[in-house]
Order: sequence, then structure tokens, then C-alpha cells
Amino acid sequence: MANQLGVLNALDAAKTQWYHFTAIVIAGMGFFTDAYDLFSISLITKLLGRIYYFEPLSEKPGTLPPRIAAAVNGVAFCGTLAGQLFFGWLGDKLGRKRVYGLTLMLMVICSIASGLSFGTSPQGVMATLCFFRFWLGFGIGGDYPLSATIMSEYANKKTRGAFIAAVFAMQGFGILTGGIVALIVSAAFDHAYKAHPYFRDREHSTVPQADYIWRIILMFGAIPALLTYYWRMKMPETARYTALVARNAKQAAADMSKVLQVDLNAEQEKVDKIGTEQFGLFSKEFAQRHGLHLLGTTSTWFLLDIAFYSSNLFQKDIFSAIGWLPKAETMTATKEVYEIAKAQTLIALCGTVPGYWFTVAFIEHLGRFAIQLMGFFFMSVFMFALAIPYPHWKTHNTGFVIMYSLTFFFANFGPNATTFIVPAEIFPARLRSTCHGISAAAGKAGAIVGSFGFLYAAQSTHHDKVDKGYHTGIGVKNALIVLGAVNCLGMFFTLLVPETMGRSLEDITGENEEDNGYQQRFSVEKVPV
Repeated sequence: MANQLGVLNALDAAKTQWYHFTAIVIAGMGFFTDAYDLFSISLITKLLGRIYYFEPLSEKPGTLPPRIAAAVNGVAFCGTLAGQLFFGWLGDKLGRKRVYGLTLMLMVICSIASGLSFGTSPQGVMATLCFFRFWLGFGIGGDYPLSATIMSEYANKKTRGAFIAAVFAMQGFGILTGGIVALIVSAAFDHAYKAHPYFRDREHSTVPQADYIWRIILMFGAIPALLTYYWRMKMPETARYTALVARNAKQAAADMSKVLQVDLNAEQEKVDKIGTEQFGLFSKEFAQRHGLHLLGTTSTWFLLDIAFYSSNLFQKDIFSAIGWLPKAETMTATKEVYEIAKAQTLIALCGTVPGYWFTVAFIEHLGRFAIQLMGFFFMSVFMFALAIPYPHWKTHNTGFVIMYSLTFFFANFGPNATTFIVPAEIFPARLRSTCHGISAAAGKAGAIVGSFGFLYAAQSTHHDKVDKGYHTGIGVKNALIVLGAVNCLGMFFTLLVPETMGRSLEDITGENEEDNGYQQRFSVEKVPV
């Protein structure tokens, strides 16, 4: 490629080296923390209900009122959405590295603060918990565009998809670790502080020490993030940002010479020629070149997250509905946390974690487009297979759990990974972080729709079976049918997303172009199919 900068060529052609794995771990630990923090809340909401909304005359343990439950489950997503837009924009303005440490420190401080939520009344504790979880989400939001963009810009073109997928796959370990930490903490408290089930002794089925359980689980999320802070600060700025956005060829060559351990020439005259006529996000030029791409990445991520987050956050409700979890009144508070954590850990182990790593293994063979289309297709199939014969699964709950695990497997060996990867590849360097942030924010909007909507929609159609404080809904069966239809829509919008396998970022975005016309001066590499 005659017009490609030498430093970018060197990155594209580099063999897989130690720095690639270092970058995966540094970026991946942010995602580990993200997933741990976002999904650990679903392990403790029933415990919060028992502790803070206990009613001595009720035959069932206390539960969070609908509005409080919606706020506790959804407030971090609202923060994440805002963080994705803000830090995505900031990552293009100030540079990836300068913003990267800030998001991590925000996550560490707010993870600890969430566990220290205080107040003299239930409303006070829930209000401070929601406040800290919003800002925790804000930090997590920044990690999405920055981690994806940094990994994309560091990777070589042959294994770029696998490396970005490996960063995202750390989410699976975060979800799994959340379950394991909850198992250990609840088992330890159950052993140390004995209590009777709720139906035997309502008042003492929740020991006072149970208040420490949810705090410990939430605060643990700070540890992995804290461990990687130093290494994040040591990472140099990506060469693509330094050369193509900051326009400093000398610094880009110097940074990458250290990383790749080769001598690279600064080619300032090439940088000055390449794409100086820059179009903005709201320009006609951007709309013509990337408008449909942005529609494709935002719509598919939005639709995926409606299904993915509604299923993930409300596993415990679905398991209770099909009888896989014992009835709440037959357990102590600590035992209930243990049972919910056990169920979610099994799902993570069997479906969630393997799905992520299947994507890592196959993305450079099958391509992004095929994996995303296949994932949406099988998610639709399994959602409908769960929903249509729903009464059958109430007596065959092992089969239900297997099918339910498969929906997660194909979410992660499918659109949950590819919707994260593609926006980091198809937009120009100066808008890459911003566009990834917009795409991810659309996803979080879907997560908010899923988490708030499913909470109400999945309520029983019979008045006597509705959770306290809720109105009748469409039932779990119909809610699953709606989610299946959402996945079908995802297949349709996937058609707007281009294939990026095996091509350099500048080839995909056209950033090797000089200014006289927008005619590309290099041969486009043929992608092996």
C-alpha cells in the first residue's frame, strides 16, 4: 500500500507478540470489572428486599417495591449510557490514553462507595446506592469505546477481531466471578450465622449480619480494576490517534518503535498529505460514507441488549417461575443468595463463558457478519422454543435451563461480541471512539428498555400471582415471544453492517486517501472467504 504510513503498516503486519496479550489483559480487566459490577446487582436484589422491606404480617419475604427495583437494576445502565457518549467523544478529543485511567478510577471509587451506601431509612440506603451506581455506570460507560478503540488500533489486521473479542470475553469471567464471590460470601455467612427459614421464623430468617453480604459482593468489584490502573497509565497512546488525529508522526513512530522493538521512520510528509479535508460527525460526507454503517451498529446493539440484559438480569425470576429455585419462604436470606448465585454461576459456566471464547476462536475464520447473523437466528429459535411450549418446561426444568443456556451461548458466540467489535473498525480514527460510544449507548438504551420493560411485562396475567406492587403483565411466556421477535429484527438490521475481516483499518475507512478527490491511491486487499 503506497500511501499507508510505515508505522501503521508495521502494526498491521506485526506477528502476535507479548504486547498484544498485555493490551488484552489491561483492557480486558476493565471489562471484567464492568460485567462484575453490572450483573452482581441481580444477585442481591432479593436480599435487599428481605432486609429493608420486611413486613412481619406477610406470608412472603420482603421484596423491593417496583419503582425501587427498577431504579436499583436500571440506574447503572443510565450512567453507562451517559458515560459511553461522554467518554467516547472525549477519547477522540483528548486521546485514548489520557481518558483511560479516569474511567478506571471512577469505577474503583464508586464500587467501594456502593458497598458503603448509608442512610437511616430504607429509602436513604436505596437512594445512596442508586447515586453511587449511576456514577459507577458512568465510569463503566467510558470503558466501552476506549477499550475497543485501543485494542483495535493496537492489533494487527489478521487477528484484530480475535483480540477485540478476547477483551470483550473478559465480561464472561466477570459474570462468573460475581456468582462465585456471592457463593463464597453467602456460604460463609450461612455457616457462621444460623437462621430458620422464613415460614418458620419470619423475623429471624434474615440475620442482622446479612447486611454485610451485599456490601462485600459490590465492593469486591474494585479489586481487579485497581490492580490494572498502573499498567493502564504505562500504555503509550495508540499510533493511529497520534498520527492520524494529533498528526504527530514523530511521536507515533517513537512510541511504536518501543512497543514493536523495531526502528520506524517518522513520515510527517505522508501524514500531512493524508485526509486533511476532514468531515465531521454531522456532515453530509459522513452521512454518505458511514450513515448506514452507524444505523447498522446502533440498531443491532439496541435490539441485542433488549434481549440480552432482560434475560440476564431477571434469571432469578425466570428460575423461580419454572421451579428451579426453591420458594423464597422455604429459605433463609443467606440461603436464597446462595441458591440464586448457584443458578447464575451454572448458566455462566455452561453458556455465557464458552460463547465468548467460541467467538475469539472463529471470528477470523467465519467473519463478523456471519457470526452476528447466526447468533441472532439461534437466539430467536431458542427464545421461541422456550416460549411456545412454556407450560411443558414447568415440569421439565432441566430442559428449560439447557435451552436457556443455549440462548446465552449464541448471544456471546454472536451479536453480543460482534456489536462490540465492528464499531471499533469501520469508522475513521478521529471519530472512532465517538461512533463506538454512540453505538454502545444505543445498546444501553436497549438494556434499559429490557431491564425496566421485562420487570413489568413478565408479571403474571393472573392477579393473584402478581408480585406485590405490580400490575398484571403479559407473563413470562409472552415476554419470551417478544424477545424472540426482537432478535428477528436484529437479523434484518445486521444486513447494514459491512464485513471487516482481514483488512487494515485505513483500508476499511478510506483514511489513506489524499485530498485531490476522495479517490483511493492503493489497491484494496482481497479478503479470503
